[in-house]
Amino acid sequence: MSNLHPIDRLLRAVLAIALFELAYFWLSGAIQIASYVVGAVLLLTALLKFCPVYRLIGWQTQGVATSKSGALYGAMAVVLLLAEVIGGSYASYFFTRKQFLEDFSAVNEHYKLTLFLTGQGQRERAVEQYDLLIPAYAKFRNKYSAYRPYVLKGDLKLSSDLITVQGMLNGVNERVRTGDLQQAHLALEKVRPVFQDIFKRNGFSMLAVALVDFHDAMELMLEAASAKNADKVKALYPDVSSKLQAIEAQSNDATIQTIRKNLDALFGLASSGALDGLPAAASELKSSFVKVYLQRG
Repeated sequence: MSNLHPIDRLLRAVLAIALFELAYFWLSGAIQIASYVVGAVLLLTALLKFCPVYRLIGWQTQGVATSKSGALYGAMAVVLLLAEVIGGSYASYFFTRKQFLEDFSAVNEHYKLTLFLTGQGQRERAVEQYDLLIPAYAKFRNKYSAYRPYVLKGDLKLSSDLITVQGMLNGVNERVRTGDLQQAHLALEKVRPVFQDIFKRNGFSMLAVALVDFHDAMELMLEAASAKNADKVKALYPDVSSKLQAIEAQSNDATIQTIRKNLDALFGLASSGALDGLPAAASELKSSFVKVYLQRG
């Protein structure tokens, strides 16, 4: 026996879909299961036109007056529910990715400054950034170890990678504070490929990933240039240029164009055999890259 008004049924269906999308895209663990269960109960009662709780308390909405335009009402309800499914799913997919990237960026700001300052030998400022990095990363790791939004649901390696990064960051503590800053810099460099892999396997296509890809290849070229090894510079150029093209495909403003200009200039010197100019050209390339990475990496 029905005891639900059509509008009551529609509201239950709308809330059920919202709970399903919340559980699927945003939640994890026990709260996700609870959201699925409540959503299923609401949807089932809407389909059966019957609410047991109403029966127990002697309440019903079926008798409330309604419009006689049943067909029109039904069509509008279907359109509304489809719009909720499609629009809600798209929005949830977009915003869960955005939230993860924003949380990562908050940590990455401290990381890349610590990396840069250790590379420049600026201990005092490096320690300041490192002291901000450690609690920021711990907060990030704790959140995403327990919470898995849709964009990360299938990543079975995430927890172990987050633990690995925590160990890397903790492991440079003494070197950042009192030890060899260059060794601290090299150790911190190893963090980036871990996050690069996390981004790639979870389908993120972003400038930061392209910048990391380019950086790793560029560093080999810079080492060759610093050693005045023109043949190695020329051999590495195609791969480095290809990775820069990936950056250019996402953004090609004046700062990115400066990187391209400096990369091609370095290759030109190597091709012409101007060995003495290679170290200075390598420094120019590195500086132009660092400028972009600090702002957008």
